[in-house]
Amino acid sequence: MKPLVDINGKTMLQRVWERALLSSAQEVIIATDHHDIQNVAKGFGAEVCMTKIDHESGTDRLQEVASIFGYDESRIIVNVQGDEPLIPPTVIEQVAEILLQNKAVNVATLSAPIDDPEELLNPNIVKIVKNKDQFALLFSRAPIPWPRSDFAKDKKTLTEPGLTSRHIGLYAYRVKTLNDFVKWPTSPIERLERLEQLRFLYHGVKIMVHEAKEFVPEGVDTATDLKRVREIFSKNDCHSVF
Repeated sequence: MKPLVDINGKTMLQRVWERALLSSAQEVIIATDHHDIQNVAKGFGAEVCMTKIDHESGTDRLQEVASIFGYDESRIIVNVQGDEPLIPPTVIEQVAEILLQNKAVNVATLSAPIDDPEELLNPNIVKIVKNKDQFALLFSRAPIPWPRSDFAKDKKTLTEPGLTSRHIGLYAYRVKTLNDFVKWPTSPIERLERLEQLRFLYHGVKIMVHEAKEFVPEGVDTATDLKRVREIFSKNDCHSVF
C-alpha cells in the first residue's frame, strides 16, 4: 500500500501526519478503511478513524469522519492527501484561512501557476480556470484555457505563462457542505474526469481558489516521485545531523 512505503525510515503516512501536526490545526486525524494502516498509524501515535470501505471519493470519507466525531455543521475541516509527504504546513493553514475570512464560502482550495507547456498538456496534472473573484469556473485534466496562438505554432512555449494554473489537491470544507455532498449522486462531469470537486460545481457550490503562498511539491504518484522524495528527505536528514 502506497501510504506505508518507506521514506528514509518512516512511512509516507507518518511523514504526511508530521507535516500536518506542524500546522495550527486543532486536531489531526488519519481516516482509513484498512486495518494495516490503522495499526501503523496508532504505532506512531496518530489518532485514527476507521471508515466504510465503499466510499466513492475521499470527500465522502471525510464526511463520515465528521459524522462519527459529531462535528458542528459550521466546523472547518481540511483534507490532506496521504501521498503528500512534502506538503508545507503553511498551505494547510492558508486553505483553512480562506473559509475563516470568507463566511459565505464553504469550499476552498489552492492553485499554482503553470509556465511549462508539458505540464499544461499532462492529463495527470489537473488544471483550473478561475473568475475575477477567485472562484473556480472549471477543473479539468485537459489543457485549459487553451493557448490558441501559442499552440498553433509549436506547443513548446507559453507567451503568457502564469495565465494557466495547476490545481493543488488540498481542500477546506465546512461540515454542512460535506453533508450536502454525500446526498448528491455522482455527477456526469465528475464521473467523466474522475474529479470529485466537480460535484460541487455541478450543484452550484462555489469553490474559492487562492494561489498557494508557498511552493507545494508534487505528491507521490510514481516510482520516480518516490525516488525524488527519498532524496529530498535524505538531504534534510543529513542537514539535521550536522
